[in-house]
Amino acid sequence: MTEDLDAETLAFAHRMFDLARAGEAGELGDHVDAGLPVNMTNAKGDTLLILAAYHARPETVAALLARGADHRRVNDRGQTALAAAVFRRDTEAVRALLDAGADPDHGTPSAVETARFFDLPDMLTLLARD
Repeated sequence: MTEDLDAETLAFAHRMFDLARAGEAGELGDHVDAGLPVNMTNAKGDTLLILAAYHARPETVAALLARGADHRRVNDRGQTALAAAVFRRDTEAVRALLDAGADPDHGTPSAVETARFFDLPDMLTLLARD
């Protein structure tokens, strides 16, 4: 619970989420390597991976996946990193997530449903790969 954390710890956590949003893969990776939980979640249920994917930061997505980030996690709205990457039409992040085993049908809406809703045929093709 955030009410149990002191101001310095909260500021550090916010900074880590900002690094994910900004695509600072090296610095964020260093923090994970030093012990930051790779699946750290904010108050909305967004993981570092979901934020990196939503902000179209494929290098950060890859760095987090390489460090064991769980691509199956969903935020409080049921969204996955894969659906976020599809929404942003980030082919590189989508490929990295699929290579890591992300399920295009997982989440609400799923990556497939997101591609259909926003009429993204290129993403549907990518998600349908064998």
